[in-house]
Amino acid sequence: MTSSRRLEGRVALVTGASHGIGRAIAKRFAAEGAEVIALGRNVGALEELDDEVRAAGGKLVLLPLDLTMYEKIDAMGASIYERYGKLDIVVGNAALLGELAPVGHIDTQMFENTLAVNVTANFRLIRSVDKLLHLSDAGRAIFLTSNAAAKGRAFWGLYAATKAALESLVLSYAQEVENSAVRVNLVNPGRVRTKMRAEAYPGEDPKSLPTPDSITDVFVDLAAGDCTKHGEIIAAY
Repeated sequence: MTSSRRLEGRVALVTGASHGIGRAIAKRFAAEGAEVIALGRNVGALEELDDEVRAAGGKLVLLPLDLTMYEKIDAMGASIYERYGKLDIVVGNAALLGELAPVGHIDTQMFENTLAVNVTANFRLIRSVDKLLHLSDAGRAIFLTSNAAAKGRAFWGLYAATKAALESLVLSYAQEVENSAVRVNLVNPGRVRTKMRAEAYPGEDPKSLPTPDSITDVFVDLAAGDCTKHGEIIAAY
Protein backbone atom coordinates (compact mmCIF):
# COMPACT_ATOMS: atom_id res chain seq x y z
CA MET A 1 0.00 0.00 0.00
CA THR A 2 1.70 3.17 -1.24
CA SER A 3 0.59 6.59 -0.03
CA SER A 4 -0.30 9.01 -2.80
CA ARG A 5 -0.86 11.99 -0.43
CA ARG A 6 -4.40 12.34 -1.81
CA LEU A 7 -5.61 14.00 1.41
CA GLU A 8 -2.80 16.54 1.73
CA GLY A 9 -3.87 19.50 3.86
CA ARG A 10 -7.30 18.05 4.69
CA VAL A 11 -8.73 17.90 8.21
CA ALA A 12 -10.42 14.61 9.10
CA LEU A 13 -12.34 13.40 12.15
CA VAL A 14 -12.48 9.63 12.71
CA THR A 15 -14.58 8.09 15.50
CA GLY A 16 -13.70 4.77 17.08
CA ALA A 17 -10.05 5.40 16.22
CA SER A 18 -8.65 3.45 19.19
CA HIS A 19 -8.89 0.06 17.53
CA GLY A 20 -9.82 -1.90 14.45
CA ILE A 21 -11.15 -0.26 11.31
CA GLY A 22 -11.21 3.23 12.82
CA ARG A 23 -7.57 2.98 13.80
CA ALA A 24 -6.63 1.76 10.33
CA ILE A 25 -8.54 4.63 8.69
CA ALA A 26 -6.95 7.25 10.96
CA LYS A 27 -3.48 5.86 10.26
CA ARG A 28 -4.07 5.74 6.50
CA PHE A 29 -5.57 9.22 6.33
CA ALA A 30 -2.53 10.60 8.16
CA ALA A 31 -0.25 8.78 5.71
CA GLU A 32 -2.22 10.42 2.88
CA GLY A 33 -1.45 13.87 4.31
CA ALA A 34 -4.54 14.64 6.37
CA GLU A 35 -4.43 16.08 9.87
CA VAL A 36 -6.53 13.54 11.73
CA ILE A 37 -8.65 14.13 14.82
CA ALA A 38 -8.70 10.64 16.32
CA LEU A 39 -11.68 10.14 18.62
CA GLY A 40 -11.89 7.12 20.90
CA ARG A 41 -12.47 5.96 24.44
CA ASN A 42 -9.17 4.14 25.04
CA VAL A 43 -6.55 6.77 25.86
CA GLY A 44 -3.67 4.30 25.89
CA ALA A 45 -4.57 2.95 22.46
CA LEU A 46 -4.91 6.48 21.07
CA GLU A 47 -1.47 7.38 22.42
CA GLU A 48 0.04 4.31 20.76
CA LEU A 49 -1.59 5.34 17.48
CA ASP A 50 -0.23 8.86 17.94
CA ASP A 51 3.31 7.54 18.42
CA GLU A 52 3.04 5.41 15.30
CA VAL A 53 1.58 8.18 13.13
CA ARG A 54 4.09 10.80 14.27
CA ALA A 55 7.01 8.41 13.78
CA ALA A 56 5.88 8.14 10.15
CA GLY A 57 5.69 11.93 9.80
CA GLY A 58 1.92 12.24 10.09
CA LYS A 59 -0.31 14.62 12.04
CA LEU A 60 -2.74 13.43 14.70
CA VAL A 61 -4.85 15.16 17.32
CA LEU A 62 -6.16 12.93 20.09
CA LEU A 63 -9.74 13.32 21.29
CA PRO A 64 -10.50 10.88 24.13
CA LEU A 65 -14.28 10.84 24.29
CA ASP A 66 -17.20 8.55 25.02
CA LEU A 67 -19.74 9.15 22.26
CA THR A 68 -22.63 8.90 24.69
CA MET A 69 -21.44 12.18 26.24
CA TYR A 70 -23.69 14.02 23.83
CA GLU A 71 -23.05 17.49 25.16
CA LYS A 72 -19.37 17.08 24.31
CA ILE A 73 -20.23 15.99 20.76
CA ASP A 74 -22.44 19.07 20.47
CA ALA A 75 -19.55 21.30 21.61
CA MET A 76 -17.01 19.56 19.39
CA GLY A 77 -18.08 21.38 16.23
CA ALA A 78 -17.35 24.78 17.76
CA SER A 79 -13.93 23.60 18.96
CA ILE A 80 -13.01 22.31 15.49
CA TYR A 81 -14.18 25.57 13.95
CA GLU A 82 -12.02 27.60 16.33
CA ARG A 83 -8.95 25.57 15.44
CA TYR A 84 -9.43 24.88 11.73
CA GLY A 85 -12.35 26.96 10.48
CA LYS A 86 -13.78 23.91 8.68
CA LEU A 87 -13.87 20.11 8.58
CA ASP A 88 -13.11 18.31 5.34
CA ILE A 89 -13.84 14.70 6.31
CA VAL A 90 -15.82 12.91 8.99
CA VAL A 91 -15.84 9.12 9.38
CA GLY A 92 -18.52 7.73 11.71
CA ASN A 93 -16.98 4.37 12.51
CA ALA A 94 -17.54 3.77 16.24
CA ALA A 95 -20.14 1.12 17.04
CA LEU A 96 -21.20 -1.52 19.55
CA LEU A 97 -22.26 -5.08 18.71
CA GLY A 98 -24.67 -5.13 21.63
CA GLU A 99 -25.76 -8.68 22.29
CA LEU A 100 -26.78 -11.51 20.00
CA ALA A 101 -30.06 -12.68 21.50
CA PRO A 102 -33.72 -13.23 20.67
CA VAL A 103 -35.49 -9.89 20.41
CA GLY A 104 -37.71 -10.72 23.36
CA HIS A 105 -34.67 -11.46 25.53
CA ILE A 106 -32.49 -8.42 24.77
CA ASP A 107 -31.47 -6.58 27.92
CA THR A 108 -33.15 -3.18 27.95
CA GLN A 109 -30.02 -1.31 29.07
CA MET A 110 -27.97 -3.07 26.38
CA PHE A 111 -30.58 -2.02 23.82
CA GLU A 112 -30.40 1.62 24.92
CA ASN A 113 -26.58 1.67 25.02
CA THR A 114 -26.22 0.15 21.55
CA LEU A 115 -28.80 2.50 20.07
CA ALA A 116 -27.03 5.42 21.76
CA VAL A 117 -23.63 4.69 20.20
CA ASN A 118 -24.69 3.33 16.81
CA VAL A 119 -27.47 5.78 15.98
CA THR A 120 -27.95 8.70 18.36
CA ALA A 121 -24.25 9.54 18.57
CA ASN A 122 -24.01 9.66 14.78
CA PHE A 123 -27.05 11.94 14.63
CA ARG A 124 -25.39 14.27 17.14
CA LEU A 125 -22.15 14.02 15.17
CA ILE A 126 -23.81 15.05 11.92
CA ARG A 127 -25.59 17.90 13.66
CA SER A 128 -22.31 19.09 15.20
CA VAL A 129 -20.17 19.05 12.04
CA ASP A 130 -22.66 19.72 9.23
CA LYS A 131 -21.86 23.43 8.97
CA LEU A 132 -18.12 22.67 9.11
CA LEU A 133 -18.41 20.25 6.18
CA HIS A 134 -20.15 22.98 4.19
CA LEU A 135 -17.26 25.32 4.96
CA SER A 136 -14.91 22.88 3.22
CA ASP A 137 -14.51 23.11 -0.55
CA ALA A 138 -15.21 19.35 -0.64
CA GLY A 139 -16.80 18.09 2.57
CA ARG A 140 -16.94 14.32 2.87
CA ALA A 141 -19.03 12.28 5.32
CA ILE A 142 -18.55 8.50 5.53
CA PHE A 143 -20.39 6.14 7.86
CA LEU A 144 -19.97 2.41 8.38
CA THR A 145 -22.82 -0.03 7.99
CA SER A 146 -23.17 -3.80 7.83
CA ASN A 147 -24.72 -6.65 5.87
CA ALA A 148 -26.86 -7.17 8.97
CA ALA A 149 -28.92 -4.10 8.08
CA ALA A 150 -30.17 -5.59 4.81
CA LYS A 151 -32.42 -8.37 6.10
CA GLY A 152 -33.79 -9.90 9.25
CA ARG A 153 -31.55 -12.50 10.86
CA ALA A 154 -32.21 -14.48 14.01
CA PHE A 155 -30.48 -13.12 17.12
CA TRP A 156 -29.04 -10.11 15.27
CA GLY A 157 -32.08 -7.87 15.80
CA LEU A 158 -30.40 -5.26 17.98
CA TYR A 159 -27.29 -4.64 15.88
CA ALA A 160 -29.22 -4.95 12.62
CA ALA A 161 -31.85 -2.46 13.74
CA THR A 162 -29.24 0.14 14.67
CA LYS A 163 -27.41 -0.22 11.34
CA ALA A 164 -30.69 -0.05 9.38
CA ALA A 165 -31.58 3.12 11.28
CA LEU A 166 -28.14 4.58 10.58
CA GLU A 167 -28.47 3.83 6.88
CA SER A 168 -31.82 5.62 6.70
CA LEU A 169 -30.46 8.60 8.64
CA VAL A 170 -27.33 8.95 6.50
CA LEU A 171 -29.09 8.45 3.16
CA SER A 172 -31.64 11.11 4.12
CA TYR A 173 -28.79 13.46 5.02
CA ALA A 174 -27.22 12.75 1.64
CA GLN A 175 -30.39 13.83 -0.11
CA GLU A 176 -30.53 17.02 1.93
CA VAL A 177 -27.01 18.12 0.93
CA GLU A 178 -27.16 16.90 -2.66
CA ASN A 179 -26.95 20.40 -4.12
CA SER A 180 -23.81 21.30 -2.17
CA ALA A 181 -20.14 20.32 -2.35
CA VAL A 182 -20.67 17.80 0.48
CA ARG A 183 -20.65 14.12 -0.52
CA VAL A 184 -22.14 11.54 1.87
CA ASN A 185 -21.77 7.77 1.65
CA LEU A 186 -21.88 4.55 3.64
CA VAL A 187 -19.32 1.77 3.58
CA ASN A 188 -20.04 -1.89 4.28
CA PRO A 189 -16.63 -3.31 5.29
CA GLY A 190 -17.73 -6.94 5.17
CA ARG A 191 -15.80 -9.63 7.05
CA VAL A 192 -12.78 -7.98 8.71
CA ARG A 193 -10.39 -9.06 11.47
CA THR A 194 -11.68 -6.92 14.35
CA LYS A 195 -12.54 -7.32 18.01
CA MET A 196 -16.24 -6.98 17.22
CA ARG A 197 -16.03 -9.74 14.61
CA ALA A 198 -14.35 -12.00 17.17
CA GLU A 199 -17.16 -11.30 19.65
CA ALA A 200 -19.79 -12.20 17.07
CA TYR A 201 -17.98 -15.28 15.71
CA PRO A 202 -15.78 -16.62 18.54
CA GLY A 203 -15.01 -19.88 16.72
CA GLU A 204 -13.75 -18.20 13.55
CA ASP A 205 -10.06 -18.20 12.66
CA PRO A 206 -9.09 -14.49 12.57
CA LYS A 207 -6.24 -15.27 10.18
CA SER A 208 -8.85 -16.20 7.57
CA LEU A 209 -10.09 -12.60 7.52
CA PRO A 210 -8.67 -9.49 5.84
CA THR A 211 -7.03 -6.97 8.17
CA PRO A 212 -8.51 -3.50 8.74
CA ASP A 213 -5.49 -1.95 6.99
CA SER A 214 -6.31 -3.88 3.82
CA ILE A 215 -9.70 -2.18 3.28
CA THR A 216 -8.68 1.47 3.69
CA ASP A 217 -8.44 2.26 -0.04
CA VAL A 218 -12.20 2.72 -0.31
CA PHE A 219 -12.17 5.27 2.51
CA VAL A 220 -9.42 7.31 0.85
CA ASP A 221 -11.39 7.26 -2.41
CA LEU A 222 -14.54 8.52 -0.68
CA ALA A 223 -12.65 11.13 1.36
CA ALA A 224 -10.78 12.61 -1.60
CA GLY A 225 -11.79 15.93 -3.06
CA ASP A 226 -12.39 14.39 -6.50
CA CYS A 227 -14.90 11.81 -5.21
CA THR A 228 -18.23 11.99 -7.08
CA LYS A 229 -20.04 9.14 -5.31
CA HIS A 230 -22.97 10.32 -3.23
CA GLY A 231 -25.79 8.67 -1.32
CA GLU A 232 -24.39 5.19 -1.92
CA ILE A 233 -23.70 2.08 0.15
CA ILE A 234 -20.33 0.83 -1.01
CA ALA A 235 -18.82 -2.58 -0.28
CA ALA A 236 -15.18 -2.55 0.78
CA TYR A 237 -14.71 -6.20 -0.20
